[in-house]
Amino acid sequence: MSYDRRAARPTALGAAPARREPASFLTAAEVAAEMRVSKMTVYRLAEELGAVRIGRSLRYPAAGVDQYLAGGGS
Repeated sequence: MSYDRRAARPTALGAAPARREPASFLTAAEVAAEMRVSKMTVYRLAEELGAVRIGRSLRYPAAGVDQYLAGGGS
């Protein structure tokens, strides 16, 4: 377990700063399985799903995928 020095440092009011939940990202294969489509379809929807390029791969924020599915797609 790592120790985050910044999170343990008290603020001016004496309270520890709020921690953000890490963003959840999915691969194209995970999104394809959830949506029951091919990976190529997921790649075509990359912009609509809010894909982010990390290195050479695309990652899809879970919130963006959920929003797309809730809206019924386009």
